[in-house]
Amino acid sequence: MRFAKIVFNIAGIWGLLVLTPLLFLEQKIGLDHPPAITHPEYFYGFAFVALAFQIVFLIIARDPVRYRPLMLACMVEKFPFAIACAVLYMRGQLYPAFLVGPAADLILGLLFVVAYVKTPAQAALAAKASA
Repeated sequence: MRFAKIVFNIAGIWGLLVLTPLLFLEQKIGLDHPPAITHPEYFYGFAFVALAFQIVFLIIARDPVRYRPLMLACMVEKFPFAIACAVLYMRGQLYPAFLVGPAADLILGLLFVVAYVKTPAQAALAAKASA
């Protein structure tokens, strides 16, 4: 359980630090990486849903045994982005510098798998393991 607590705390804090600035960067992203964002509702929708998941990570960190089933959803939150970016890179549609974010998600996703496997499925097992 300690491993899961550490992993999900790190993931939640890291995500809040990395994603929160997006809320203030719509214009800059459009200037630095044209074309400009033409559908800000999708941009902000993504940012807020992603931020909400960071809160889920922090909740899981408080009681990994209780919230173990949510770890599966957290893996789904991490792996598709990494896979999609890998495919885009292989097709020549993504610069190598843009692989840092997906690589971080891939690493966190793998740590979520380990946390899921190491976390007991029931509270009684957790109490027995800590005794």
